Amino acid sequence: MFIDEAAIHVAGGDGGNGCVAFRREKFIPHGGPSGGDGGDGGSVTLVADPSLNTLYPFRFTKRFIAGRGGHGTGNNCHGKNGRPLEVSVPVGTVVKERESGEILGDLVAQGQTLVIAKGGRGGRGNARFATSTNRTPRRADPGAEGVQLDLALELKLLADVALVGLPNAGKSTLIAAISAARPKIADYPFTTLVPNLGVVSWDRFRTFVAADVPGLIAGAHEGHGLGIRFLKHVERSRLLAHLVDAASLAGDDAAAEAEAAVATIENELAAFQPELARRERVLVATKADAATPEQIKAVSRAAKKRGLTFFSISAAARQGLEPLVAHLGTRLDALAVLSAPAPAAGSPEAP
Repeated sequence: MFIDEAAIHVAGGDGGNGCVAFRREKFIPHGGPSGGDGGDGGSVTLVADPSLNTLYPFRFTKRFIAGRGGHGTGNNCHGKNGRPLEVSVPVGTVVKERESGEILGDLVAQGQTLVIAKGGRGGRGNARFATSTNRTPRRADPGAEGVQLDLALELKLLADVALVGLPNAGKSTLIAAISAARPKIADYPFTTLVPNLGVVSWDRFRTFVAADVPGLIAGAHEGHGLGIRFLKHVERSRLLAHLVDAASLAGDDAAAEAEAAVATIENELAAFQPELARRERVLVATKADAATPEQIKAVSRAAKKRGLTFFSISAAARQGLEPLVAHLGTRLDALAVLSAPAPAAGSPEAP
């Protein structure tokens, strides 16, 4: 089951108490203080795990508490440190404080860690307080409490290209044709209920990740259809492939219908996040094997009006897929170069 939001409670372990003790050994009069320190409490650490692709494990397990530190004992014995706790989360998880919504971390790389609830420090034993004027201190510190937090976890899938469009635009068929993903495909609206990821190969051994996002309809930002809750999975994508079902356009007014279909998705992207509406995208006329030249031309005109690159494909018949995939891969490479940090002055790569 695909779960992209979860609420959990994390708590670092409490520190152990310091000990008040005095040496009592034969032939050693006035042995002095010998109380040991308490152990530190364990910390809770979140770890980005690429083997996970959903927050489903947190549907039932919601409390994560690290071990507390052991108390100090006599003879200057230090208490045992508490057991730390590592919690695996999917790559792409955003960690927020539940009440305030403050973002505490964003785990976007495999193996990335975030110490989210630090354990309490162990208390000092009375041996720590001995001075030249106070040789028999009877003071010891209690252990500090560990940090406790109520967290909201939100998963945003990491994909290079996001496929967006109206329901039944052919997004699932396309991702199934260009990758090993096998989403459910049917001829009724909202077949795709959750995002699907697929790894697309191009230029022999090079790859990128594409995401099939559930279909949008007019008013999605107001909760119509499936709403826009899945658009957060588009936020990290560098390219958008906007799919339009050319075969469904009315023959006598195909241009107006194509314009309306494109504008609907643009409006919903802008309502969710204005930057998404400005992100680089291509316009793709799908189901070209069942569409007329007039229908395909209507989508092409909508692309030309917006200055977008246009493609005509049929995923079912595997027509026009190679040019589309090659263009997406090439543009991703170009965007990666543009977003790469400039080399430091004095480095071999610096001009």
